[in-house]
Amino acid sequence: MKYLALLIDTFAELREHKLRTLLTLLGMIFGVGAVIAMLNIGEGAEREAMKMINTMGLHNIIIEGKTFDDKELQEQRKHSSGLTIRDGDIITKSLPFVSQYSAQKLIDTYTIFSAQGKSDGEAVGVSPSFFELSQFSLTAGRLLNVQDNNQFSQVALLGSSTAKQLFPMGDAVGNKIKINHLWFDVVGVLASPYLKKEEFQGIKLGGDQNQVFIPLKTAMHKFASSPLASEVTSLKIKLEESVDAIAAAKAVSHLLNRRHNEVDDYNLVVPAALLAQQKQTQQIFNIVMSCVAGISLLVGGIGIMNIMLATVLERTKEIGLLRAIGATQKDIQVQFIAESFTISILGGILGVVFGIALSELIAMYSQWAVSWSISAIVLSFSICAIVGLTFGVYPAIKASKLNPIDALQSD
Repeated sequence: MKYLALLIDTFAELREHKLRTLLTLLGMIFGVGAVIAMLNIGEGAEREAMKMINTMGLHNIIIEGKTFDDKELQEQRKHSSGLTIRDGDIITKSLPFVSQYSAQKLIDTYTIFSAQGKSDGEAVGVSPSFFELSQFSLTAGRLLNVQDNNQFSQVALLGSSTAKQLFPMGDAVGNKIKINHLWFDVVGVLASPYLKKEEFQGIKLGGDQNQVFIPLKTAMHKFASSPLASEVTSLKIKLEESVDAIAAAKAVSHLLNRRHNEVDDYNLVVPAALLAQQKQTQQIFNIVMSCVAGISLLVGGIGIMNIMLATVLERTKEIGLLRAIGATQKDIQVQFIAESFTISILGGILGVVFGIALSELIAMYSQWAVSWSISAIVLSFSICAIVGLTFGVYPAIKASKLNPIDALQSD
């Protein structure tokens, strides 16, 4: 009953000065809201980054052949034949931390169509292990397998965007499509990863959804390519999980340089390094935003102290009367601390609502990913409560130490 009466008195005092209470709350609301929005956006960015990295494979290294004009390419081919399947074999056999690899060859595609539609995508030949290393999933049908590759089968696996273009009515599996001059049977359709961004740290993503995958040997033997073109367009190698990807990339680069006679005709993409770079950037963003949110909470705390000190001056006679009828210094302290703590709690609750709304607003207009974090809400609310409690202590102590006689005689 004592605490209930204290709570009722506290709310009555706050209602007595509505505008002043609201202005005091604003600092806490903005501070808590900023913390929640910042942490939610940071969490969303981290999850989106992991989703993007998973499309490349966190424990993979991607080797991409560079493109040159005809004159440069002729000069390059005097010393290096470009990326080959043999490169993948040598890397796998020579480096013990490489478990397997996959190869990819882009086809010079000038038409892809079906009985129901036409696609502006491109065809690409891939080895059977390509889908395992890329962690793709299916919405229908099956993946390409070793038998398809060895038998030079004319079967195709569609990306989600290509499937919608070629078969807008659905049911792509079992139907036929024509790639350039050859007909292919559709055996499966890939699921879309639903990425919010098409690029991650300068690397294009999601292009596989606008592609048609066929067996690598079919692509190499049934489609024409330039005599100077490299055997494969790219290689993807899978590392053991315990191996440092950046150190492994140096070993891979050293081996390729020797095989290619030091010709710089390839690029290495290390997803683990891209993720580390993204996390570092996100960490800097979090630090800056935390400082801004912390300053806002500090200003809110100073506002609480300022208002409570003003309240002490306004209620000097009331404090003197309470002391005269038997209230102790502790009773006065509890009363004033309860008021400042209540303001911070209200500010925290309203700040949580504001933070959620702010996160949604930012996500709507910036297309940033947002993931809700319970820890962010608990953390920001707790900091708000601690700030309110801390900045309310000094005014409470000052009120409790007023001399009852001097307080009663004050104007």
